[in-house]
Amino acid sequence: MIRQIKKSGGQYFYIGNGAVCCMLKIAYGKAQLLHLGAPLSEDDCEALCCETVLGWEPGVLYREGDTRSCLDELPLAWSERGTGDYRETPVGLLYEGTEICPDFVWSSAGEVNTEEYDAVLPHARGAQETVKLVFTSSNRLLEGLTLELRFSLFETALVRQAVLINRSDKPLKVMKLMSACADLQGSFMVSTFDGGWIREAHIHTVPVTRSRVANGSAGGFSSNRHNPGFLLSRPGVSDDAGEVYGFNLLWSGNHYSSVQRSSVGFTRVLQGISPDGLCLDLLPGGRIETPEAVAAWSGRGYNGLMENMHRFVNESVIPEAWRYQERPVLYNNWEGCMFKFNEGKLLSLAKKAKKIGCELFVLDDGWFGERDNDQAGLGDYSVNRRKLPNGLEGLSKKIHDLGMQFGLWFEPEAVNPDSDCFRQHPDWVLSSPGTGPFYARNELLLDLTKPEVRDYIVESVSAILDKADIQYVKWDMNRNSPVSGNKAYEYILGLYDVLHRIFDSRPRILLESCASGGNRFDLGMLCFSPQIWASDDTDPVERLDIQNGLYYLYPQSTIGAHVSAAPHGVTLRATPMSTRSNVAFFGDFGVEFDLDSMKPVDEAELKETIAYYKQHRKTFQFGRFSRNGTEEGTLCWQVSDGEKTFCGLFHKLIPAGPEIEWLRVNGLDPDRTWHVEARSQLLRVGAYGSLLRFATPVPLDTEGTIIRLADRHYQMRDGGFSAECSGAALQSGIPLGKRFTGTGYDASLRVQGDFQSNVFCIVPKT
Repeated sequence: MIRQIKKSGGQYFYIGNGAVCCMLKIAYGKAQLLHLGAPLSEDDCEALCCETVLGWEPGVLYREGDTRSCLDELPLAWSERGTGDYRETPVGLLYEGTEICPDFVWSSAGEVNTEEYDAVLPHARGAQETVKLVFTSSNRLLEGLTLELRFSLFETALVRQAVLINRSDKPLKVMKLMSACADLQGSFMVSTFDGGWIREAHIHTVPVTRSRVANGSAGGFSSNRHNPGFLLSRPGVSDDAGEVYGFNLLWSGNHYSSVQRSSVGFTRVLQGISPDGLCLDLLPGGRIETPEAVAAWSGRGYNGLMENMHRFVNESVIPEAWRYQERPVLYNNWEGCMFKFNEGKLLSLAKKAKKIGCELFVLDDGWFGERDNDQAGLGDYSVNRRKLPNGLEGLSKKIHDLGMQFGLWFEPEAVNPDSDCFRQHPDWVLSSPGTGPFYARNELLLDLTKPEVRDYIVESVSAILDKADIQYVKWDMNRNSPVSGNKAYEYILGLYDVLHRIFDSRPRILLESCASGGNRFDLGMLCFSPQIWASDDTDPVERLDIQNGLYYLYPQSTIGAHVSAAPHGVTLRATPMSTRSNVAFFGDFGVEFDLDSMKPVDEAELKETIAYYKQHRKTFQFGRFSRNGTEEGTLCWQVSDGEKTFCGLFHKLIPAGPEIEWLRVNGLDPDRTWHVEARSQLLRVGAYGSLLRFATPVPLDTEGTIIRLADRHYQMRDGGFSAECSGAALQSGIPLGKRFTGTGYDASLRVQGDFQSNVFCIVPKT
């Protein structure tokens, strides 16, 4: 509900529902932020007013003689320099080379029409209500400059946006324009999601103090170093209790956010495009619209916040054609053969992928131009007939004849110098004047700020999609940008234009965004691509940290997660097939290794695993996600659709003589009886190592022919477990089967060595 309220004390705005509430007061022509967070009554607005009486001695009064008008001591929803507020400002303007203060003053409020939105920028869809608060500049040099602050109320989140409109006859330079500014009361911890290539989205938490904490990216994209999303939590918050805020941005380029506690105890939060190097022209009659900023709140700890954030993404960000639509189990050939393939190899892999239950075959890099390595071919779209004599159309038909969908990898934003595209159009390369070119992965970026470059990409990709009968696209981008400031900003607008033109008219194509893994995992891309490749690191132990970080902000249905080979190509870590599969369950499941070299027993296990996932796919992809507290070194993920619940229990390093382990499950009806069943898993005979010498009539060499033959064709069952109990018992915790402690084997024994895991299914007793 959005209501404008007039009282004797002033004019108020109430924006709220059962999940989040924002309350504003217009005072001194400024928007004061009375409250953001827990749902409150609109009758509370006057009681929430925070006013200074005398102002601090060095404080500047906004209105001479009015000692209550010290803006530096008030909670604000927007601010400008030169008005007495000395905290970080969300806006910076230049007029004729001099920084000026627009001093925006309240003018009016109204609804936002659909045609008022920038058609290129991504937007959240399906708002309950939207209101724009209009402020006009009181600076005599800037008469006609208008600021719109837009507030859109969604089921589980509040979306904010700033729009600057130049109705004057004077050109301006915009150095900084944030999407949102908010002053929150009290003490907080701030959590950011940081890392790098193959180590994305690791959570880092520090206290908010009077020293500014800034989070941002400078590589041209939202980045794997610092995700645009972040959290503010009250000290002592847990998974299930306490107050926490989540913030994010519908933007895929350089971003900036900051938090800082003021001298009187307010924490200022800023979100928006990075101002680093920014200097945008705002000509007479022009306008600049910022990306949308998202704020969600929970009083039920991190699990409550994740539920609200996930609902917002699934219901208001994901393209409509893919909302709550199950994602197919895919096979990607990249880690299986990389550039070394022909049609025969691909069809062999496709047949095996079909046999184990995959529904979509994805041809990755190497199908175009002279692309036998990463040094040539990018920018070209002619099919390599040496590898694919029947072209993409011929391969696609054969894949479809197998009963599978067909998908294709592209890297349209990049070009190799060794390509026909570069030789014909060397001026299409993105660069900063007087520098470069700067190479990464033997490639350069195309300049998407140029209309002719965008036309070339749109026409080339569209022609292939329509000709080859393609149901899925993996859109990759494997380097950082060589430009910053305006050029980097305009590049992202160019990318959005390209994506709109290709995919708006092809809504049933499943687009998976990728940027060297998670270099562009953001809400902006999710407005086009229902899922994103989370990381090039598919080691399940590393993925525990990567996916665990992403879950705070993004639902599991958006996270591409594949089963790959062991030992893993990034970490050289050997992990069991069951753990690789169990981690991938909590995302969009795929397979990515050479199936031609797969052992028969692994084939049987993976086939059984995929069948299990497909049976319960809707719950894994769209169930309510939460985490449960467990012992140190163990992680527990939980998804539930209200009836079925799945718990994944994951271990890293296991100590000798492990203690009894307990399964705790949240959110079940405490008075109902529930059946708990562990997913059946296999155990290598060779996992017992030298102990086999004492368990068999004849001493066996653990690396000998007999053991290797047994491991190829036979495995034992591991960790069988079932129980029936009340929801209350599961909330408290029930003991699981005994873990291996040095000797013996039994079908109910859980041989939980390093990197082992289990998935438990909990359903009502019938």
